[in-house]
Amino acid sequence: MTSGTADLPVLVIGAGPIGLAAAARLLEHGLEPLVLEAGPTAATAVRAWSHVRLFSPWAELVDPAAEKLLTPTGWTRPDPTAYPTGGDWAERYLQPLADILGARVRYSSRVTGVARAGRDRIVDADREQQPFTVHVEHPDGREERLSARAVVDASGTWATPNPLGANGLPALGERAAADRISYRVPDLRDPAVRARYAGRRTAVVGTGASAFTALAALADLAEQEPGTHAVWVLRRGLTGSTYGGGSADQLPARGALGLAAKAAVDGGHADALTGFRTAAVEQDGERLTLVAEDGTRAEGLDEVVVLTGLRPDLSFLTELRLGLDDRLQAPVALAPLIDPNQHSCGTVYPHGARELAHPERDVHLVGMKSYGRAPTFLALTGYEQVRSVAAALAGDHEAAARVELTLPETGVCGGSGRYDEPAEDQSGGCCGAPALLTLGTAPGAVTGGQRA
Repeated sequence: MTSGTADLPVLVIGAGPIGLAAAARLLEHGLEPLVLEAGPTAATAVRAWSHVRLFSPWAELVDPAAEKLLTPTGWTRPDPTAYPTGGDWAERYLQPLADILGARVRYSSRVTGVARAGRDRIVDADREQQPFTVHVEHPDGREERLSARAVVDASGTWATPNPLGANGLPALGERAAADRISYRVPDLRDPAVRARYAGRRTAVVGTGASAFTALAALADLAEQEPGTHAVWVLRRGLTGSTYGGGSADQLPARGALGLAAKAAVDGGHADALTGFRTAAVEQDGERLTLVAEDGTRAEGLDEVVVLTGLRPDLSFLTELRLGLDDRLQAPVALAPLIDPNQHSCGTVYPHGARELAHPERDVHLVGMKSYGRAPTFLALTGYEQVRSVAAALAGDHEAAARVELTLPETGVCGGSGRYDEPAEDQSGGCCGAPALLTLGTAPGAVTGGQRA
């Protein structure tokens, strides 16, 4: 940061768990944050899956710097051994934290562009001496321009789910059938949502724990509503690892979820359609047909639930000089550490400001946004990221380089907990969105010291 920008705030995009933790960490270093949230409340994305129970207990869901802000207000930390739903997390921790931050958090403020003041991405002259200009839009159409000394993008990936097409693009006819396609785990407790799937034939596309959650929920619905059936569409074949770690998973709740999906198939409530790479969606009256690239057809469908992962929205960052991996769309130095072809959640090395750096100085993508398309993100890894980034922005490079996180080795990653299981039946954690991994210990885990 230059002396000319010292009085400006650090702009944080997103008032979710990582964005709010970033604000708390910045305050800890004497820096002034300004958090912009596109939604009307804190944790808008978390509230969108409020019906889903996390695999992580409360002990692993509260950032230490945030707790320091909350405790003097009389805030009571929830039972550290209990497992909250997304709604619990938002109401009992994230919104109170945002309330403490007060005017430092602005709602209904959607960031539509970030650039250096007076410099597009091709201009070199005095670039690093210029503050950032942040373009903001409000629901009433009003536009605003803000200046910032640094930008921390914690906007996540929840708003940009991957499409149905196996090539990463929307399948032919996907947009035309949009009213019959969902990209979220359905909340079958909602009467309107329940009526949408009860007694109907639904394709569930995806192989992560979110797909497991949907399959298990539809199987439960089939027990109560005759005619309810799922078609599980997988791009790969069924193998021993398809259902995750099962009883061998170090996170038992996550392993149990995979076993519940297996039970849905074994019990006849779901058919597995393997090696199916969707190319098109056809409509025939009230029914849908999925067509694979090889011409295979999945016919007689009423609904499609697409749970094929998420991707970052980089559209408002085009005037910044980002260094992103071509495949994962994650920072170049971070990408090898999180490549899902090589790593599960627990084998991702804790990282911080150095790995999150870009050619554009004082810009950091953090949280799930930093992982691009990789599904191996952990909540506590996000907390470690912003601890390091805040220290770096404050000029405390020794603190920024430290590692203050121990991670467990775990099984497969991604997904969510079942919303209809009581908290006392949950044990362990998960990564990805919405659920977030618990902190633990394991042989070979890294703690303390410096980043290599």
